[in-house]
Parts: sequence; structure tokens; C-alpha cells
Amino acid sequence: MFTLYPAIDIRGGKCVRLIQGDYNQETVYNDSPVEAALAWAEQSGKWIHLVDLDGAKAGEPVNHQLIGDIARSVKVPVQTGGGLRTVENVERLLSLGVSRVIIGTAAIENRPFVEEVLRRFGEQVAIGIDARNGYVATRGWLETSEVKAEDLAVQLAELGAKTFIFTDISRDGMMQGPNVEAIVRLAQVSGQSVIASGGVSRYEDLEALAAYADKGVAGAIIGKALYTGSIELGEAHRRLGLA
Repeated sequence: MFTLYPAIDIRGGKCVRLIQGDYNQETVYNDSPVEAALAWAEQSGKWIHLVDLDGAKAGEPVNHQLIGDIARSVKVPVQTGGGLRTVENVERLLSLGVSRVIIGTAAIENRPFVEEVLRRFGEQVAIGIDARNGYVATRGWLETSEVKAEDLAVQLAELGAKTFIFTDISRDGMMQGPNVEAIVRLAQVSGQSVIASGGVSRYEDLEALAAYADKGVAGAIIGKALYTGSIELGEAHRRLGLA
């Protein structure tokens, strides 16, 4: 089943979008992330994807109360990430009504933590792999590691990871289309589900990804394209036969 995830990036309590993760290239699209989430849910959204940008930069959740407000306000499941580095923070977000948490930087920097959350929370945990030129980027994309994205996916799949969210940073916010080849490859080498993130700008991008649903490409996160109107969520569901 291919799923569309409307994205809400939260910074300073507002719904924003960045270009290639650059905190200096920010556009505010809605002063109320709760209102934004309700709007996407009303437009047939099946999930809501939340990113705590302040948390990603700080290394711990900052907007957890707001994320909890969103999870309680919408009648669809919510997944969220940004600065999740401790079991306590994961537990707190899940207790606030979040359905799935996304572990990013810690997947590289703190393997015992990742092992523990995968063991304890299973499919409520997704691994966010953000890649720059094939290598994993960390700390809100501010740093690039020496670990290849594909290698990390294989290692974490062996530890029980079932869902990966893959972002090609060079495509994010640029409206240039997703890196379909890299996304499919990650699904193949890991043997698990991969949600595509970054670069989706047209209905054709979604169709190209959905064509690989049987290969493990489980969905797509849509951000800027929804806010600029180049993709309408209900129309996207209709075109993909998901309505």
C-alpha cells in the first residue's frame, strides 16, 4: 500500500519550509501547525508527517507539546522526528498520541539507543536516513558522516527496523523530483519499507514512486509542493487510486 504523508515542519511554533535544510532559507506557511494538520486531514490525508526542526538542531525535542496537540486534534496517525536521542523522549511522544517516531542522527551516533527503541517499540519506530551524495547527514543536516546510507539501512534492518524514511538532501525543497533510483535501491538492499522524502514537486513524481510499491517503496512525504499548490492532496490520491 502506497501512502502519502503531508509534511509539517515546525520551527518557532510555526509551520515552515526550509531549502535543503538551511535554517537561513525559511518560508513560513502557517502560523498554526495544528490548523495545517487539520487541513491536510480534511483533504483525505491518511497520515501526518511532523518534523521538529528546533529539536533537530537542539538535539532534543522542543515542540513536543505542540506535536501532542496535533496528534490529539487529528483523527489520523502522526509520525514525528527531530532530536530524538533518549528512550524517555521517545516514550513521551508516544504517550502524547504520536503513532510513530523517527530516529535520525542517533542511528549513527548511538547504536545502543537505537537497538533498545527498536526492541521496545518495534514498528512504532522509523529510521530517518538523510543522505548527501550517498552518505548519511546528521544533526539537522548540519554534518555529514562517513557512513553510506545503504550500509546503515542494512545494519538497522538486521536489528529489526521495518520502516526507513529516505531523504536525498540535494533534492529537498528544490522541487526537482525525488531520487527514485536511490530510494528503490535502499528498499532492495534493506528488504524493508522505504518512504521517500524530498523533491516531490509534481503528480508524475508520485506516480514514478508508486510504480515501485511492490519493491518496497511504501509512500512519499510531500512538503513544499502542497504549500505552493503544485500538488493537491485529494487529486494526488485520486490519480494514484488511493482515494
